[in-house]
Amino acid sequence: MKRYLTLALSLFLALSASAQIKRAERKSLLDQDPDVVYFEEESKKPIMLGVIKEAPVYSDKEGKVKLGYLKADQTVRLEAMTDRAYKVRGKGTSDGISGWVPPWAFSSKDPKFVENLKLLYARNLQVQKLIDAHQVAVGLTMEEVTKSLGTPTKTTMRKTGEGQSGRWEFIDYEEVKNYANVRDPATGQIFRQLISVTQIEKGKTAVEFENGMVSAVEESEDRQKSNNTRIIVPPLVWGW
Repeated sequence: MKRYLTLALSLFLALSASAQIKRAERKSLLDQDPDVVYFEEESKKPIMLGVIKEAPVYSDKEGKVKLGYLKADQTVRLEAMTDRAYKVRGKGTSDGISGWVPPWAFSSKDPKFVENLKLLYARNLQVQKLIDAHQVAVGLTMEEVTKSLGTPTKTTMRKTGEGQSGRWEFIDYEEVKNYANVRDPATGQIFRQLISVTQIEKGKTAVEFENGMVSAVEESEDRQKSNNTRIIVPPLVWGW
Protein backbone atom coordinates (compact mmCIF):
# COMPACT_ATOMS: atom_id res chain seq x y z
CA MET A 1 0.00 0.00 0.00
CA LYS A 2 2.81 2.36 0.93
CA ARG A 3 4.47 1.64 -2.41
CA TYR A 4 1.31 2.62 -4.34
CA LEU A 5 0.98 5.84 -2.35
CA THR A 6 4.59 6.71 -3.12
CA LEU A 7 4.06 6.04 -6.84
CA ALA A 8 0.87 8.11 -6.85
CA LEU A 9 2.59 11.02 -5.11
CA SER A 10 5.51 10.87 -7.56
CA LEU A 11 3.11 10.88 -10.51
CA PHE A 12 1.20 13.85 -9.05
CA LEU A 13 4.41 15.85 -8.56
CA ALA A 14 5.58 15.02 -12.08
CA LEU A 15 2.28 16.11 -13.61
CA SER A 16 2.30 19.33 -11.54
CA ALA A 17 5.82 20.16 -12.68
CA SER A 18 4.87 19.43 -16.30
CA ALA A 19 1.83 21.72 -16.03
CA GLN A 20 3.96 24.52 -14.56
CA ILE A 21 6.47 24.17 -17.40
CA LYS A 22 3.70 24.29 -20.01
CA ARG A 23 2.17 27.38 -18.38
CA ALA A 24 5.60 29.05 -18.36
CA GLU A 25 6.08 28.13 -22.04
CA ARG A 26 2.68 29.56 -22.95
CA LYS A 27 3.45 32.81 -21.13
CA SER A 28 6.87 33.02 -22.78
CA LEU A 29 5.35 32.54 -26.24
CA LEU A 30 2.70 35.16 -25.48
CA ASP A 31 5.30 37.70 -24.39
CA GLN A 32 7.24 37.13 -27.61
CA ASP A 33 4.46 38.53 -29.81
CA PRO A 34 6.28 41.31 -31.72
CA ASP A 35 3.09 43.33 -32.19
CA VAL A 36 2.25 43.54 -28.48
CA VAL A 37 3.77 45.82 -25.84
CA TYR A 38 3.45 44.38 -22.32
CA PHE A 39 3.55 46.48 -19.17
CA GLU A 40 5.23 44.81 -16.21
CA GLU A 41 3.04 44.15 -13.18
CA GLU A 42 5.67 45.64 -10.89
CA SER A 43 5.76 48.91 -12.83
CA LYS A 44 6.27 51.83 -10.44
CA LYS A 45 3.63 53.94 -12.18
CA PRO A 46 0.90 51.78 -13.74
CA ILE A 47 -1.24 53.18 -16.53
CA MET A 48 -4.83 53.44 -15.30
CA LEU A 49 -7.76 54.03 -17.63
CA GLY A 50 -11.38 54.88 -16.92
CA VAL A 51 -14.06 52.83 -18.64
CA ILE A 52 -16.66 55.26 -20.02
CA LYS A 53 -18.65 52.83 -22.16
CA GLU A 54 -19.61 49.19 -21.82
CA ALA A 55 -17.47 47.39 -24.37
CA PRO A 56 -16.87 43.90 -25.76
CA VAL A 57 -13.88 41.94 -24.45
CA TYR A 58 -12.00 39.57 -26.76
CA SER A 59 -9.55 36.77 -26.02
CA ASP A 60 -7.33 37.76 -28.94
CA LYS A 61 -5.93 41.10 -30.07
CA GLU A 62 -7.60 40.74 -33.48
CA GLY A 63 -11.07 40.74 -31.86
CA LYS A 64 -12.23 37.39 -33.25
CA VAL A 65 -13.35 35.54 -30.09
CA LYS A 66 -15.66 37.46 -27.74
CA LEU A 67 -15.46 36.64 -24.01
CA GLY A 68 -18.08 39.03 -22.69
CA TYR A 69 -18.48 42.71 -21.85
CA LEU A 70 -16.51 45.15 -19.67
CA LYS A 71 -18.71 47.24 -17.38
CA ALA A 72 -18.62 51.02 -17.58
CA ASP A 73 -17.82 53.40 -14.68
CA GLN A 74 -14.71 51.64 -13.36
CA THR A 75 -10.95 52.12 -13.45
CA VAL A 76 -8.75 49.41 -14.93
CA ARG A 77 -5.03 48.89 -15.34
CA LEU A 78 -3.48 48.62 -18.78
CA GLU A 79 -1.65 45.28 -19.04
CA ALA A 80 -0.69 45.28 -22.73
CA MET A 81 -1.53 47.03 -25.98
CA THR A 82 -1.27 46.99 -29.74
CA ASP A 83 -1.92 49.91 -32.06
CA ARG A 84 -5.60 48.89 -32.18
CA ALA A 85 -6.56 47.31 -28.85
CA TYR A 86 -5.84 47.46 -25.10
CA LYS A 87 -5.55 44.43 -22.80
CA VAL A 88 -7.09 45.12 -19.39
CA ARG A 89 -8.51 43.26 -16.40
CA GLY A 90 -11.71 44.45 -14.69
CA LYS A 91 -15.34 43.78 -13.87
CA GLY A 92 -17.53 42.22 -16.51
CA THR A 93 -21.32 42.36 -16.67
CA SER A 94 -21.51 39.14 -14.65
CA ASP A 95 -18.03 38.48 -13.22
CA GLY A 96 -14.37 39.47 -13.45
CA ILE A 97 -12.98 39.51 -16.96
CA SER A 98 -9.64 39.97 -18.73
CA GLY A 99 -8.96 40.48 -22.41
CA TRP A 100 -8.63 42.85 -25.34
CA VAL A 101 -10.91 45.90 -25.57
CA PRO A 102 -11.20 48.62 -28.27
CA PRO A 103 -9.72 52.04 -27.31
CA TRP A 104 -13.04 53.91 -27.64
CA ALA A 105 -14.22 52.41 -24.34
CA PHE A 106 -11.66 54.33 -22.26
CA SER A 107 -10.84 57.80 -21.01
CA SER A 108 -8.04 59.31 -18.95
CA LYS A 109 -7.07 62.43 -17.01
CA ASP A 110 -4.69 63.12 -19.89
CA PRO A 111 -6.74 64.51 -22.82
CA LYS A 112 -4.10 63.24 -25.24
CA PHE A 113 -3.89 59.76 -23.74
CA VAL A 114 -4.68 57.97 -27.04
CA GLU A 115 -1.95 59.88 -28.88
CA ASN A 116 0.49 59.36 -26.00
CA LEU A 117 -0.25 55.64 -25.83
CA LYS A 118 0.49 55.35 -29.55
CA LEU A 119 3.83 57.10 -28.96
CA LEU A 120 4.51 54.78 -26.03
CA TYR A 121 3.66 51.76 -28.17
CA ALA A 122 6.01 52.84 -30.97
CA ARG A 123 8.82 53.64 -28.52
CA ASN A 124 8.56 50.32 -26.67
CA LEU A 125 8.77 48.40 -29.95
CA GLN A 126 11.94 50.32 -30.84
CA VAL A 127 13.44 49.70 -27.41
CA GLN A 128 12.69 45.98 -27.55
CA LYS A 129 14.38 45.69 -30.95
CA LEU A 130 17.49 47.39 -29.53
CA ILE A 131 17.51 45.09 -26.50
CA ASP A 132 17.10 41.98 -28.66
CA ALA A 133 20.04 43.14 -30.83
CA HIS A 134 22.13 44.16 -27.76
CA GLN A 135 22.39 47.72 -29.02
CA VAL A 136 21.85 51.14 -27.41
CA ALA A 137 20.66 54.54 -28.58
CA VAL A 138 20.39 58.13 -27.42
CA GLY A 139 17.16 58.49 -25.45
CA LEU A 140 17.27 55.16 -23.60
CA THR A 141 17.09 54.98 -19.82
CA MET A 142 19.86 53.46 -17.71
CA GLU A 143 17.60 50.50 -16.94
CA GLU A 144 17.04 49.86 -20.65
CA VAL A 145 20.79 50.02 -21.32
CA THR A 146 21.35 47.40 -18.60
CA LYS A 147 18.73 45.13 -20.18
CA SER A 148 20.48 45.47 -23.54
CA LEU A 149 24.18 45.29 -22.63
CA GLY A 150 24.22 43.90 -19.10
CA THR A 151 26.43 45.13 -16.26
CA PRO A 152 28.99 47.78 -17.30
CA THR A 153 32.70 47.02 -17.05
CA LYS A 154 33.55 50.54 -15.83
CA THR A 155 31.37 53.29 -14.39
CA THR A 156 31.93 56.95 -13.53
CA MET A 157 29.33 59.28 -11.98
CA ARG A 158 29.34 63.06 -11.49
CA LYS A 159 26.84 65.04 -9.40
CA THR A 160 26.31 68.78 -9.79
CA GLY A 161 23.70 71.31 -8.79
CA GLU A 162 21.98 70.74 -12.14
CA GLY A 163 21.70 66.97 -11.75
CA GLN A 164 23.73 63.82 -12.29
CA SER A 165 25.79 62.69 -15.24
CA GLY A 166 27.95 59.67 -15.84
CA ARG A 167 29.61 57.27 -18.22
CA TRP A 168 29.34 53.51 -18.55
CA GLU A 169 31.82 51.42 -20.52
CA PHE A 170 31.05 47.95 -21.83
CA ILE A 171 34.22 46.16 -22.92
CA ASP A 172 34.36 42.87 -24.82
CA TYR A 173 37.46 40.79 -24.17
CA GLU A 174 38.93 37.94 -26.16
CA GLU A 175 40.92 35.32 -24.26
CA VAL A 176 44.22 34.26 -25.82
CA LYS A 177 45.85 31.14 -24.41
CA ASN A 178 49.64 31.21 -24.18
CA TYR A 179 51.60 27.96 -24.43
CA ALA A 180 55.26 27.02 -24.00
CA ASN A 181 57.23 23.95 -25.00
CA VAL A 182 58.26 22.04 -21.89
CA ARG A 183 60.56 18.99 -21.66
CA ASP A 184 59.49 16.15 -19.39
CA PRO A 185 62.54 15.48 -17.15
CA ALA A 186 61.59 11.85 -16.75
CA THR A 187 61.09 10.87 -20.41
CA GLY A 188 62.77 13.71 -22.26
CA GLN A 189 59.68 14.23 -24.40
CA ILE A 190 58.63 17.77 -25.30
CA PHE A 191 55.00 18.83 -24.89
CA ARG A 192 52.99 22.06 -24.97
CA GLN A 193 51.93 23.44 -21.61
CA LEU A 194 49.43 26.25 -20.94
CA ILE A 195 51.28 28.93 -19.00
CA SER A 196 48.86 31.88 -19.02
CA VAL A 197 45.69 33.38 -20.45
CA THR A 198 45.77 36.95 -21.77
CA GLN A 199 42.65 39.09 -22.10
CA ILE A 200 42.74 41.34 -25.16
CA GLU A 201 40.19 44.12 -25.65
CA LYS A 202 38.01 43.16 -28.61
CA GLY A 203 35.48 45.98 -28.67
CA LYS A 204 34.04 48.74 -26.52
CA THR A 205 30.81 50.69 -26.18
CA ALA A 206 30.76 53.83 -24.03
CA VAL A 207 27.43 55.31 -22.95
CA GLU A 208 27.11 58.81 -21.45
CA PHE A 209 24.15 59.75 -19.24
CA GLU A 210 22.51 62.95 -18.12
CA ASN A 211 19.87 62.65 -15.39
CA GLY A 212 19.21 59.00 -16.12
CA MET A 213 18.97 59.33 -19.92
CA VAL A 214 21.50 58.38 -22.60
CA SER A 215 22.93 61.56 -24.12
CA ALA A 216 25.76 60.09 -26.23
CA VAL A 217 27.06 56.72 -27.44
CA GLU A 218 30.61 55.83 -28.52
CA GLU A 219 31.38 52.51 -30.21
CA SER A 220 34.63 51.00 -31.43
CA GLU A 221 34.66 50.22 -35.16
CA ASP A 222 34.15 46.48 -34.74
CA ARG A 223 30.92 47.08 -32.78
CA GLN A 224 29.40 49.69 -35.09
CA LYS A 225 26.39 48.30 -36.97
CA SER A 226 26.06 51.43 -39.13
CA ASN A 227 27.38 54.97 -39.42
CA ASN A 228 24.05 56.50 -38.34
CA THR A 229 23.49 57.62 -34.75
CA ARG A 230 20.51 55.80 -33.25
CA ILE A 231 18.09 58.18 -31.50
CA ILE A 232 14.69 57.31 -30.05
CA VAL A 233 12.04 59.32 -28.23
CA PRO A 234 12.70 59.53 -24.45
CA PRO A 235 10.10 58.02 -22.08
CA LEU A 236 6.91 60.08 -21.91
CA VAL A 237 5.71 61.85 -18.76
CA TRP A 238 2.12 60.83 -18.13
CA GLY A 239 -0.70 62.96 -16.81
CA TRP A 240 -2.81 60.21 -15.26
